[in-house]
Amino acid sequence: MLFFKGLSTFGRYLELMGKTFSRPERMRMFFKQYVKELSQLGVDSIGIVLLISFFIGAVICIQIKLNIQSPWMPRFTTGYTTREIMLLEFSSSIMCLILAGKVGSNIASEIGTMRVTQQIDALEIMGVNSAGFLILPKILGLVTMMPFLVSFSIFSGMAGAYATSVIGHVISVDDLTYGLQHSFTEWYVWMGIIKSLFFAFIITSVSAFYGYTVEGGSFEVGKASTDSVVSSSVLILFADVFLTQILS
Repeated sequence: MLFFKGLSTFGRYLELMGKTFSRPERMRMFFKQYVKELSQLGVDSIGIVLLISFFIGAVICIQIKLNIQSPWMPRFTTGYTTREIMLLEFSSSIMCLILAGKVGSNIASEIGTMRVTQQIDALEIMGVNSAGFLILPKILGLVTMMPFLVSFSIFSGMAGAYATSVIGHVISVDDLTYGLQHSFTEWYVWMGIIKSLFFAFIITSVSAFYGYTVEGGSFEVGKASTDSVVSSSVLILFADVFLTQILS
């Protein structure tokens, strides 16, 4: 029974995506919505990305130095490991899990509120493709901004590591710099960006689906917002496993 329910939900999701990815009826209105979503979903998330990445980079550097570094290891191991963790997982996968909570719940509650207050029905009556008008700009907006957010996360994490070196004197600046530069693989940066593009699509499309299909009142909107975050997070973790295997 659960299998058929999940299959039915997936079918409705594909049907909604089919309506979403249609040619916009008015390019001027679409572009206006697109710019709005760039600001609301992307630019407004820069602050939390920088803050979290800075402290995570600092914590990773401290933990590695205190718990892994030993006289048998090169002194640059701390910087090297910090860089690899930030590039390979945190700045792409873990950061997108955090954004699923911030951005995903916002999308689901916004569209869900429009559904229960019959604003979406009003758009349909006026002959507007509500799915394309509301959802497509959000998907393209976050997908466009996600590479920038990943880049900001990487640099902020490195800055956090340097802060532990300069302020906390956990490791010398020279050892940290050498470790951050040692055996650098440019593909790891691109791999994180590629993965984040898929994660951005999952966050926006799944959250929009839960908001668009909500039925009931304010309680159901809250439940849809929670379900969207949970489902997005699970799908991001599954996608991370497959994408890491394919791209590595």
